[in-house]
Parts: sequence; C-alpha cells; structure tokens
Amino acid sequence: MSENKMRTIKVAKLTLNFGAGTDQKKLAKGVKLISMIAGKEPVRTKTTKRIPGWGLRPGLPIGCKLTIRGKEAEDLIIRFISAKDNSLSLKNFDDNGNVSFGIAEYVDIPGTKYDPELGMLGLEVSITLERAGFRLKNRKVMKRKIPLHHRISKDDAVTFFKDNYKITIKEEEEDEE
Repeated sequence: MSENKMRTIKVAKLTLNFGAGTDQKKLAKGVKLISMIAGKEPVRTKTTKRIPGWGLRPGLPIGCKLTIRGKEAEDLIIRFISAKDNSLSLKNFDDNGNVSFGIAEYVDIPGTKYDPELGMLGLEVSITLERAGFRLKNRKVMKRKIPLHHRISKDDAVTFFKDNYKITIKEEEEDEE
C-alpha cells in the first residue's frame, strides 16, 4: 500500500531573523552575519509604530530577515540543527507545524568561522512546513482555509523532524529559562 502524496510534509521555507533595536551599528553587523551564513543579502525590517520610550519612529530600520527555499534551505537546516546538538524542545514547535529556535552564538554553526568585526552575535531560525495543497490559503483568486484534517499538527512536525533530521526532543525540565 502506498502513502498518500497529499499527506507528505515538506519544508516550505527557512527564515533567518536578526533584531537589533535602534542600534544601527549592531544592525550592520547582523546584515553581515546573515549574508555570511546564507550567502545572500537580507532585507532590512522597519518599524511601523512610534514608541517614544524605546526611541522608535516609523521607518526606522530595527532588524533584518532572509527567506530561503528549496534545496538550499534544507542544507542550511541541517547546519542549524547540528548547532543545537541535534536536539530541540517541544516548546520550539507551534500548533501549526512551524519550528522556531534561537542560536546564541553563530560560531556554533558548522562551517562558520569567528569574525572579529562581528563579535559574538546570535540569530533566530524559523522553519515553515507545508503539505501539497497549502497554496489554497495564499492564492489571489478563491482563497480558502486549509481544512482541519489537512493541517500539520505539532505531533506531525515532531515526527517529520525526527525522521528526516534525526533530532531528539529534550524534556521540559531540562530547558533553561
């Protein structure tokens, strides 16, 4: 008996995020960090709200992000998971099958060397999973919701990562808060 192709889970995209706040020097370092790791130039994110207490105004760059898809994303996922010692917590998985975790120091990522100009920086990694047919929610004409039976649950995502990336799940008591 063959497996249903519509139920097969795949990686839709990998997003790298770096938040710098109002410090523009730190933002320049973050842009250099992400482009060094991924080989592509990230997009700067700008504020939309004014918060005087934090020194924020509309249009001020406060971070950068990069979205990677396809084979290149899967190769980077292997590197990022090995930086976390091939173990993730259940807290890293959300109810829609997405996975997010932070890497405290970029030198933990295999294949990256310490750059004295950058110092020690970290970044956030977000992985979005999808099944065939998820285009329903993003298309322009006749958008629809993904049916409940076709959505990716937390358990489905954990099983996908255990099977494809050989991760282990840490117990909740071991997590540092």
